[in-house]
Parts: sequence; structure tokens; C-alpha cells
Amino acid sequence: MTTDLTTDLDQHTLTLDKAHVFHSWSAQAALDPLVVAGGLGCRVWDHAGRTYLDFSSQLVNVNIGHQHPAVVRAIQEQAATLATIAPSTANLTRGEAARRITDRAPAALNKVFFTNGGADAIENAIRMARLHTRRDKVVSTYRSYHGNTGAAVVATGDWRRVPNEYARAHVHVFGPFLYRSEFWATTPEEECERALQHLRRVIECEGPASIAAVLLETVPGTAGVLVPPPGYLAGVRELCDAHGIVMIADEVMAGFGRAGEWFALDAFDTGSGPDLIAFAKGVNSGYVPVGGVVISDEIAADFDDAVFPGGLTYSGHPLAAASIVAALDAMADEGIVDNARRIGADVLGPGLRELADKHPVVGEVRGLGVFWALDLVTDPATRAPVPPALIGLAKKAALARGLVPFAADNRIHVVPPCVVTDDEVAEALAVYDDVLTLLDKEIA
Repeated sequence: MTTDLTTDLDQHTLTLDKAHVFHSWSAQAALDPLVVAGGLGCRVWDHAGRTYLDFSSQLVNVNIGHQHPAVVRAIQEQAATLATIAPSTANLTRGEAARRITDRAPAALNKVFFTNGGADAIENAIRMARLHTRRDKVVSTYRSYHGNTGAAVVATGDWRRVPNEYARAHVHVFGPFLYRSEFWATTPEEECERALQHLRRVIECEGPASIAAVLLETVPGTAGVLVPPPGYLAGVRELCDAHGIVMIADEVMAGFGRAGEWFALDAFDTGSGPDLIAFAKGVNSGYVPVGGVVISDEIAADFDDAVFPGGLTYSGHPLAAASIVAALDAMADEGIVDNARRIGADVLGPGLRELADKHPVVGEVRGLGVFWALDLVTDPATRAPVPPALIGLAKKAALARGLVPFAADNRIHVVPPCVVTDDEVAEALAVYDDVLTLLDKEIA
């Protein structure tokens, strides 16, 4: 195919997209999407062959990288064997997928309810918590994102909740975030203590006997990669235990290598751990839509004789299950989770901190594994966030230099696949350096 023809194909793709595709979370007329025709590892390209280093992992989910041959092959082989089957049946691939997930979960969580994605994993975790406790209210944080279905979007704390508040019995609190503390804290210890006291008082004032669940992202992702301070998650567990409240960990974004662990929970002291874990995205790098809830033995036992009032046509879909088995096996065999942990500790984290020292526009660097954020400010002293126009400039500048960024609010999230190499990190850091230099001039 000639260059002219491939360029025409890119334009044809954009024409079709503009005419017929309705995009999420967007004003449609303003869109100018990147054309992606293919990918491999940490790179994607358009029809004309322009290649980009993908440091967005698309929606922070392509943990194993694009087109991993073992995962692609497993999907193809499963499609040739059995492309679909009802969730009421027993299927070997589904069972193997569930076993691989529970093998890596806390010891007392041994069942998996499969869903189609992260939002309906949250929906069903909330349903289980309410049925188990016979209570209604769900407590979640303002700095959070849990999905775009009924209860999940109302549990979400950011702006997307406001036009969608149709679900009942949701209460929001502030979680710990020392850089922009709501509690006038000056140390991680103060932030932890005061955030827990805030949660405690909300539980007391709402009435502990009315609260079914506390729902938390282990590491809030879209809200800014907010790594919890030591002791916070264990403190939440203690509060839940004291009042008979179910603790739900949302690991949709943070799980399966993203935080340098199989579950992000493994990086923290969580006491006895959560009662329910919602997962999706990273479990198979999004190759086939899938999600699920890992269920504690105690909650699972509620439904030994009582009917669980929930189900999905595609629950445990065999193509999704095959992709999970292949992805988790490849991640184990190839040391991909270990690579994510090493990259974060030895390469990416130190490199981003060097950029922060160099560029006044970077107020804070935070993260772990391959899960990082640059909090961008117009003034390091006041910590005033940069305006949206500067984030738009940053995105365009990164793309022009061959890097796909992930941006949210006043932040650049640095979230490459878990398979990223030292050289690819160095390449990306050079792009970020150029982009931050442009932003420094804008705020000077």
C-alpha cells in the first residue's frame, strides 16, 4: 500500500468516526481522535505507519502490552473450540480463569463472579454487600471513579457523578491526599489519622447500622494516582470490622501488575484484607471485555441456599476466560509483574523525580509500579493547578513527539504497559522533558 493510500485510509477512518461514532465523556464536535491501526508491545501506529510510544496503556489497562502473542493465540484457539456458552454451564476455561485469580487473592476469597467490565463488577459488589448486611448505604470517596452504570457512577466522586445521580443511598467522604490535604495535615501520619477520623465521624453520623459497604479504590487512579499513606487501609478495615460493614476494594485499574503487585493490596498493610475485590481491565489487558468480583467465603456462603439475584448473559464468556488464563500465565512466566515493580522503583520513579526537580510546573510526583502522576501547577508555592488549556497543549506536544499521553484534570499520568523497558522509559522521559519545558514557559 502506498503512502498516499495509507494516508487516505487514516482520513477515511476519521471520516467514518466523525459520521457514525458517538464518543464517551466528550463534546462530539471538538473531537480529533488519534487513528490507531495496530500495535505491538508498548507501541501503536496509524495506517500511514506513524508509530507512537503508548504511555497511556489506552485506558490504563493494556498491562501486558499490545498484541501479546500468547493471549492472541489463546483467544483464537478458544474461538475455534467454543466461541460462547451460557453462564449457567460449567466450562473448563472459565474455571481455570477463576482459579488463577483466586490463587492470587487473599486467602479467604475463593469465588469469582464474572462480569462484562469494571462498572458492573462494582454494581454486583454493592449488591452483594447490601444483601449480606441487609443495609443500604455505600460510603465512597470524592476523589474516585468506579464506572458509568447506575450505582457505580453515583459511588464515583468526580464531576461525572453529578448529571447521573439516580441511584440511592450513597455517601461521600474525603480520602487521604497529603499534597492537597482537606485536613490541614503536614505529614503522612497526620493525613492518615485525620482522614480516618473523618471517615469514622461520617460513619457515626450516618448511622453504622445503615451502612452496607465502604468502597475504595486501593490506589485511586483517574483521581490522580493517590497512594494511600501507611496505616490508612488497615484503619478502614478496623472501622468496617467494628461496625459490621463490608469493605470493597476496587482494583479495576490498580490490579494485575499496574502497582507492581498482582493486586495493589499486596503493597500495603490492609489488616485482614477486603471482603470483596472488584477487578477488570488489567486481568487480561482489555483484549476481551471482562470484569468480576472476588468474593469472601463468608459472603459467598450467603448464597449457598438463597438465590443470588444477579446475572449477565456474557458472565464468564469463554473468549474472555481464555484471555485471562493466557495473560496471567504469561505475566507469571515472563516476570511481568516483577518488571513493573522494578521499573517503578529503579527507573521510572527516579526519572520522574528528576524532571520534577528540573521543572517548576511539576508540583508533585507520586506513584508506584507503572502507575504515576505528575501534578502540574502554575505556582509551586500555592499549588494552584494549571488550567485545562495547558493540559491540552501538553497532550498535543506529546503526540507530536511520538508519545501517547494520559491526562486528567491538571495531571499527566505516566502509565505505560507493565512490559515497558528501561530504554522505552528513557525515550518517554525525554519527551516529557520537552513537554514540561514548554509548560514552564507558559507559567513563567
